[in-house]
Amino acid sequence: MEKNMGVADRVIRVVIAVVLVLLLVLGVVKGAAAWVLGILAVVLLGTSAVGYCGLYKALGICTLKRTDNASGEKTATT
Repeated sequence: MEKNMGVADRVIRVVIAVVLVLLLVLGVVKGAAAWVLGILAVVLLGTSAVGYCGLYKALGICTLKRTDNASGEKTATT
């Protein structure tokens, strides 16, 4: 499993997951929507932790910036 998520993408996912958890804890969302948002928060945290998103792989998206060994420039890979 090759990483395909950059740092900014991972941070954004963590922030969104924290907001979702806060909505659940504060009781703003209830019922089936709470379950869906809870699962989404877990998925976002999980993908952020490992740096890999299966949906990105399927769509050919890569937000990870890699350095080119010859020049040292950072380039986005596709």
